[in-house]
Amino acid sequence: QVQLLESGGGSVQPGGSLRLSCAASGFSFSSSSMTWYRQAPGKGRGLIARISRDGKSTMDDNSVQGRFTVSRDNAKNTLYLQMNNLKPDETAVYYCTVMVLGLPYVGQGTQITVSA
Repeated sequence: QVQLLESGGGSVQPGGSLRLSCAASGFSFSSSSMTWYRQAPGKGRGLIARISRDGKSTMDDNSVQGRFTVSRDNAKNTLYLQMNNLKPDETAVYYCTVMVLGLPYVGQGTQITVSA
């Protein structure tokens, strides 16, 4: 079955950096576009970035331009999100997602807390 397992979250001070990973299994990772979302407390889920199967990335959230980078390693079936200069309002649960045969799959998420 499709499994997505995020890791790398935690607590960080404003201005700090984190690198999230999403380990994928149960589907053809190298043939799939992948997506990162986040959901802040009391808010809806927001799209951060997408990456095509061949590594072309799109940063959908303008607020992360120049600070976040999405990448993938198809040999390791792993998706990444490098986040630099984190801000307090980016405290949220971060999710990776994929569409497989028309169905959406979402990982369990990883919590990021940005606080002094």
